[in-house]
Amino acid sequence: MSQSSTNLYLRFPIARRIEHWVMMLSFTLLGITGLAQKFSGHPVAVSILNTLGGIENLRTIHHIAAIVMMFGTAWHILVMGYSVFVLRDQMSMLPSLQDAKDGIQALLYNIGFAKTYPQMGRYTFEEKMEYWAFVWGAAVMGMTGFLMWNPITATNYLPGQFVPAAKAAHGGEAVLAVLAIIIWHMYGVHIKRFNKAMFTANKPKRKCSMNILSNSRI
Repeated sequence: MSQSSTNLYLRFPIARRIEHWVMMLSFTLLGITGLAQKFSGHPVAVSILNTLGGIENLRTIHHIAAIVMMFGTAWHILVMGYSVFVLRDQMSMLPSLQDAKDGIQALLYNIGFAKTYPQMGRYTFEEKMEYWAFVWGAAVMGMTGFLMWNPITATNYLPGQFVPAAKAAHGGEAVLAVLAIIIWHMYGVHIKRFNKAMFTANKPKRKCSMNILSNSRI
């Protein structure tokens, strides 16, 4: 075994990396096709619409990507449930008081009032915030998207006002999600730290605390 390989540890197993690829690709398609519908009068949206062969093709791609993301989300929930309740693994993505302390210290460090950046565990407070934001976003987008996709069925059980309300919530959450990925996720993962672990599986041990190395399943 080479010296370089012994200085690495497995950050994400293959199953987690496949999940990430599925979510990344489906989210990208949803963002492109969804924003093209929301801002349909913009020249870029018109170009996307024409490239994909019209509004029906655009909606079909959007719906397929949505189904893929919902299946991916459901699979993730099942896997996490099995890990926590059957294998008795620690749910390391749960927020804690230490995360709040780390967030405060990170803020103080960024504005020059602290000398050191906090040493965090397997997942940082930023990663936990982003994870649960995705969970919330997937729930909101899934429910509102279903109402928009099946308005007649929805109004058989709910007041008609739910459909335009779902449209407003769906569009607003979509813009927020895309901006969060572009501004927050891309900066934090690919610029600030340049973390390639989701693609290469491994992470250098020198960047990890013992808490990370001792809890590597989920």
